[in-house]
Amino acid sequence: MTNTIQIHTQTINKTVLTGITTTGTPHLGNYAGAIRPAISMSAQYKHNYFFLADYHALIKCQEPARVLQSRQEIAATWLALGLDTEHCTFYRQSDIPEIPELTWLLTCVTAKGLMNRAHAYKGAVDENAGDDPDKGITMGLFSYPILMAADILMFNADIVPVGKDQVQHVEMTRDIAQRFNHLFGEHFTLPTVKIDEDNALLPGLDGRKMSKSYNNTIPLFLPEKQLRKAIMKIVTNSLEPGHPKDPSDSSLFAIYKTFATENETANLRKLHTDGAGWGDIKQYVFEHLNSMLTEPRLQYDELMQNPAKIEAILKHGADKARAASAPFLAKLRNAVGLKYFV
Repeated sequence: MTNTIQIHTQTINKTVLTGITTTGTPHLGNYAGAIRPAISMSAQYKHNYFFLADYHALIKCQEPARVLQSRQEIAATWLALGLDTEHCTFYRQSDIPEIPELTWLLTCVTAKGLMNRAHAYKGAVDENAGDDPDKGITMGLFSYPILMAADILMFNADIVPVGKDQVQHVEMTRDIAQRFNHLFGEHFTLPTVKIDEDNALLPGLDGRKMSKSYNNTIPLFLPEKQLRKAIMKIVTNSLEPGHPKDPSDSSLFAIYKTFATENETANLRKLHTDGAGWGDIKQYVFEHLNSMLTEPRLQYDELMQNPAKIEAILKHGADKARAASAPFLAKLRNAVGLKYFV
């Protein structure tokens, strides 16, 4: 009882919202950079919204089976890693019909010039060096920041934890909200970005940042033998046993320290500087990660075998979300002139 009261009295009366796109299997980089800090942060704030961004997934992925599988895997991952669904609202984006309707209301007040400046769109145009700069570019990609704005503004999020590559989209959300507020009255809170500087990008198997686009990820809940095999594939330099190794130039060290205490990190640093062989260092890293993931892996496997349980949790989350989104959208419809004749 004491702990509950202490948590309640320290809770900040603000709303936090974050989501993850459902286009692949969660990996160690997702956990370190997004899932773990979001779950940790949720204990600090009164209102927390966590969602599976499956509408966003359709922008880049036209593989229905992959989207369906990824939604289940990502939901099971968040739950297995300790997301408290009693303290937050956990839902699928596609279960909230108010979000696409709000997207249209926002689209009607968003300047095309603002969308022209979006990094994702500009990057796609730059890749088209031929005569047609918009070749292969869909309206989904072009309008992506407006859908993201609807995700955020639907629940009037105060704080949006994002990676540095997403900061522009939150800034655009503020611009869109200000325009809507100017035209129709003060309806939207202007969100603030939160970047967790302590969660650097993890290196992948090849030393580049861990990313599905590079096909160099370590899936989070690999079975034990496959996890060990993946760790053994991490690229290292050619220094032999007995030669000191620089921890700052070691992908193994970068991955390990993200999930270790200071004392544990110091031990691995010593193994490097004392000249331990790469095979021994990889085994050391594997044993630590495997120990950390054993219990969540069991919970994840149980959830993946019980999709009805995941479905029930997500539907409960959607009901909670719609309890806020439906009346708010009705208010916005009235504001723009879409009133009922009653």
